[in-house]
Amino acid sequence: MTARSGEPQDTHHHERARDDRTGKSAASARIQHQTQWVEQQLRIAHQRGDFDNLPGLGKPIEDLGSEHDPDWWIKKLVEREHITGVLPPALSIRKDDAELDARLDAISAEAEVRREVEEFNARVLKARIQPVGGPPMITQPRDVETEVDAWRQRRSARIERQRAAAEAAPVEPSIRRGIFRRHT
Repeated sequence: MTARSGEPQDTHHHERARDDRTGKSAASARIQHQTQWVEQQLRIAHQRGDFDNLPGLGKPIEDLGSEHDPDWWIKKLVEREHITGVLPPALSIRKDDAELDARLDAISAEAEVRREVEEFNARVLKARIQPVGGPPMITQPRDVETEVDAWRQRRSARIERQRAAAEAAPVEPSIRRGIFRRHT
């Protein structure tokens, strides 16, 4: 109860929250004015040309496709921000399996290649024994020796291609000058 009117305070507060002229709530009026203010700011920015040089202006949205995919925006976010660890284990390991050869090719030491394949196999085995929901686990562990041999072959082929490219490239004569030159 309020001391002045003898009415419950909630009723009095509710009446104060309404606009006397329209009978609408004050919050509704503020939202309406905020919307108008935002629209006005957008019009002013557009007139200034703030939106004229945005990347992708006038171009269709990439990879939108013909099918409606309600999750297109989250897939783009994951791709753009390189977000990992949100897939079910079976899918995460499938993705790792597809990328394993490229990761191995970036390694220069055989011991590191072995370690990487062994870690991959450990993740596969761990995912198989964990009762987690999601798609079935179909990825198989990889044989370490087979992967090391394949890595050696790819590495040798890459070195040969680099060597052949270096031999085929024209060599420009370099001008060597001595440290001490005589100025006349």
